[in-house]
Amino acid sequence: MRGVLFDGRTVQVVDDLEVRDPGPGEVRVAVAAAGLCHSDLSVVDGTIPFPVPVVLGHEGAGVVEAVGEGVTHVGPGDHVALSTLANCGACADCDRGRPTMCRKAIGRPGKPFTRGGEPVFQFACNSAFAERTVVKAVQAVRIPQDIPLPSAALIGCGVLTGVGAVLNRARVDHGESVLVIGTGGIGLNVIQGARIAGAARIVAVDANPAKEAVARQFGATDFLPSADGVRELLPHGVDHAFECVGRVELIRQAIDLLDRHGQAVLLGVPPSGAEASFLVSSLYLDKSILGCRYGSSRPQRDIPLYAELYRQGRLFLDELVTETYPIEDFEKAVDDAEAGRVARGVLTF
Repeated sequence: MRGVLFDGRTVQVVDDLEVRDPGPGEVRVAVAAAGLCHSDLSVVDGTIPFPVPVVLGHEGAGVVEAVGEGVTHVGPGDHVALSTLANCGACADCDRGRPTMCRKAIGRPGKPFTRGGEPVFQFACNSAFAERTVVKAVQAVRIPQDIPLPSAALIGCGVLTGVGAVLNRARVDHGESVLVIGTGGIGLNVIQGARIAGAARIVAVDANPAKEAVARQFGATDFLPSADGVRELLPHGVDHAFECVGRVELIRQAIDLLDRHGQAVLLGVPPSGAEASFLVSSLYLDKSILGCRYGSSRPQRDIPLYAELYRQGRLFLDELVTETYPIEDFEKAVDDAEAGRVARGVLTF
């Protein structure tokens, strides 16, 4: 079985992986497509510490091959989008509708794969850069079969994180103003989440001028090469600022550009030991700094919602897929992503 393996030093496409059968409460999925997200690359560069060897990938969609005992909501032949949220479904946080806070869904990497008889870790409880993967049943969410799987793959991370941050965490309201710093895969989904929420002004910031057209396509009303120009457009500041890059100086800008009662939402992932600073006095006018894990999502609710919004033409998925690559062209996909040539590159099997 083919897959993308990181051994702690190099990344390579291998063809000798094996994956076990699904156990009780698990699902085996034949992965059709998987988006290349910067979180995968962050494992390789050490920004996200993770045990190795590990099969990468966490944003995928495919077809159910087999289900374990007790799984009834999906069956063989169903098309599914995969979430990374392997929550238990039984703890207090799950019961409150906060599965992203389930402690069993955080930092517990499994080993459903083997290579040469040795166990291999699974990234983000998912490992979508493999021809087949085994996930908890709660992670497999059935989607309509008329949604192209390369497009559906992007729901499981970029859409849940970006759109979810707007609708679930920040709760952007009609007529409000939104600043989006960084217009990669997450930033574009924040932009379209703000459009869906009815924001009146959506200011996109990206140092790459080539990204203006797609940012406006997704709903940006304004585009700037630097956040330094935001006050010229909105002298009082913005209601919501989303930092989607993961740089501490941009986090500071997001906070400094808030209007009264504004919220800065942190979505980018800086190095694990990074520290950011801000003026304490700047928060006294009811301003907030919000962390956000995975768009504060409830995947079994949100993925079908986003699939329906796509079918209505309100949520863009096809437009996110700039390029598709066979899994063997993983290095080219990485090069295009790092050079900013794609909104999202999608690997296919």
